[in-house]
Amino acid sequence: MLALIRSLISKAFIAILLVGAVASATAHTYFFGVSELNINNENHRIEVIHQFTAHDIENAIAEIKQVSFSPEHPQYDQLIQWYIEQHFILAQSNQVIELDWIGFEVKRGQLFAYQESRSQHALHNLRIKNTVLTQTYVEQVNTVNYQDLNPLNKIQGSLTFDISSSVAIIKANK
Repeated sequence: MLALIRSLISKAFIAILLVGAVASATAHTYFFGVSELNINNENHRIEVIHQFTAHDIENAIAEIKQVSFSPEHPQYDQLIQWYIEQHFILAQSNQVIELDWIGFEVKRGQLFAYQESRSQHALHNLRIKNTVLTQTYVEQVNTVNYQDLNPLNKIQGSLTFDISSSVAIIKANK
């Protein structure tokens, strides 16, 4: 009887391990990020909000910098900012648009980063370069949603970026 109980416990333990291994292998089968570009109606600056999986950003930084990288790293905040600023760039009329770093936060495993242009800009003919995570994860797909609801400049839409398409230009709605 004791041998039977041990055998059942052993089989149950192996089954739990297998279920855990399968669950962890399938837990993260998609790689995507979303950025929102909006024109602030009061100051006409571009406001940017990014959302990415936090541990994917951490893994990308660890790979690039060849360090162990986690929230405990002494330069965690600075390296998150550096990474986003290196991989998300706006330009207009062949001039890079300076984006002020507002900050970031991590909620439920998602990293939200906030930026704002230093001066007034329109979305029409805005050139976006988005290589966030695409060089680390070939499956990564980034979507940039944009909108300016000003009746004189109304424009809205979405652009998609991946390993083979890292630059796009916002065109007027037709």
